[in-house]
Amino acid sequence: MTDSVPESTRQTLDRLYENPENRLTSLFELAPDDEQVESQLTMFKALANQHRIRILEALRDGELCACELQVVLDAPQSTVASHLRELKDAGFVKTRRQGKWTYYRIGDTAVLQLLDIADALTEEPV
Repeated sequence: MTDSVPESTRQTLDRLYENPENRLTSLFELAPDDEQVESQLTMFKALANQHRIRILEALRDGELCACELQVVLDAPQSTVASHLRELKDAGFVKTRRQGKWTYYRIGDTAVLQLLDIADALTEEPV
């Protein structure tokens, strides 16, 4: 893997470290594995849509059925279903069937923490 390092990077590491090969090895060890990155990417992709964020914010107060989420989003059933499927696949929402109705709720409160962090990061400093 160290063969893939550009020569200019090697020269810089040579100037910075007594043992640049050891530093290269330690840098390669810092790289997360592909499976971890793919998992995180799936989760962030699920959050990268205003409808899905609106759904999560609406579910903050408790479970809702898909028809109620249609009202919240002012969107057709097919649109709501598509976004709910994406959120469910990412593990952000869970479902409960009652008769012919499906109710949705937050699957893990960590998603609400992510939304809160996003809010905190976008606030103007005091």
